[in-house]
Amino acid sequence: MRVLLDALKTGSPVRRIFAIIMTAALIALGLMFSLLLFAFIVAAGLIAWGYLLWKTRGLRRQLREQFREQAAGGVVTEVFTGEIIEGEVIRKVVAKDAIER
Repeated sequence: MRVLLDALKTGSPVRRIFAIIMTAALIALGLMFSLLLFAFIVAAGLIAWGYLLWKTRGLRRQLREQFREQAAGGVVTEVFTGEIIEGEVIRKVVAKDAIER
């Protein structure tokens, strides 16, 4: 690249034209490789996305069926057998002066 820049500064007109053509060719080559790299990245992303969709299709189907059952008032398929403790806490705040020592 430095040779091309030196040719643009000092040299014959033929050398300058050749330097301009080579610079344009290098820029075009860089753009082509960057577009090729971008295409590979997009293709890899699409393949990964498709693989993820393929591997999770059973889970998505199961979730859709559960949502349909819940929306239609379906039967509960899982019964909780543990112990549920319900209650509330009442906290009484007492001033320091009211406490007898």
